[in-house]
Amino acid sequence: MEKDFIPVDKQNASHYLWGDSCDSWVLVDSAGLSVKQEAMPGGTREKLHFHTKAQQFFFILKGTATFYPAGEKILVSEQKGLLIKAGTEHYIANETNELLEFLVISQPTTNNDRTTLE
Repeated sequence: MEKDFIPVDKQNASHYLWGDSCDSWVLVDSAGLSVKQEAMPGGTREKLHFHTKAQQFFFILKGTATFYPAGEKILVSEQKGLLIKAGTEHYIANETNELLEFLVISQPTTNNDRTTLE
């Protein structure tokens, strides 16, 4: 019998690398919801992109993130979050020298729902 309730963390989650040495741990991955814990070394950034269907909520665990949604620049510090609505061109950057750690919660999943612009 498969267990319905299994605690998940970085040690038992699926992991992959993206961008320039950035980490992602997939905590939840279903059609309706994706939850990832990610880490970005200082001086790294994501590529400008958008999601047609998925909205994303980023919650900063450690450090300060710089977001560029729809051409704006927004700084988000620890224990704060930012919602990016579906269709919004955006990227996240770590413009500090410190490690940036955050949760990204997407609804529905971003699988096959990303258009990279650069």
